[in-house]
Amino acid sequence: MFFKVVEKPITSKNFMARVQVDLIEFQSIPNDNFKWLCHATKYICLRPLRSKRAVEVAKELLKIFLQFGAPSILQSDNGREFANSIIEELKIMWPEICIVHGRLRHLQSQGSVERANQDVENMLRAWMLDNKTTAWSTGLHFVQWKKNNSLLRVIGRSPLKAVFRTNPRQGLKSTNLPQNVIFTITTEKNLTPKLLVYTEMKITKIWSK
Repeated sequence: MFFKVVEKPITSKNFMARVQVDLIEFQSIPNDNFKWLCHATKYICLRPLRSKRAVEVAKELLKIFLQFGAPSILQSDNGREFANSIIEELKIMWPEICIVHGRLRHLQSQGSVERANQDVENMLRAWMLDNKTTAWSTGLHFVQWKKNNSLLRVIGRSPLKAVFRTNPRQGLKSTNLPQNVIFTITTEKNLTPKLLVYTEMKITKIWSK
């Protein structure tokens, strides 16, 4: 008789309740002494690292936590000792926080994490190829933007919209102005009358229906 152990996926009900941290190796592509990529949270935050020492990982995580808030649980499959070292470093830098180490992910979710890491790496290599550069420490910010704005079928929206409850803005491209008009605007003085005209046109069109 065989028994199958059914493992429940690890979930979080609130944003930043749990943070997952993974490291992606980039030692084969030199870029200002950066050798590792820190990949944190489902709403991803990518940070370049010169080493995978706990103190350096903690410094980058601290920047994220001071922007979004600190999680209750820090989860990493790089080893319990590694995660505990990061937590200890964080407590030194920010004594007020209280974070515990989370349990390891089950095999199914670990596979999805590996695929996500591979996706980030592939997108970063494509960005470097398109821009003819090896400056992946710059490219990772564009990859982060694209990943956070991609639709997740599980939640039916992008990570960015799930967190901020709104679609991201791209300057004038986020207005209702036509593309050919957008690139003729150079100052706010040029913008205001055009924006009013096209807003009124849109309202008129809606009412005419």
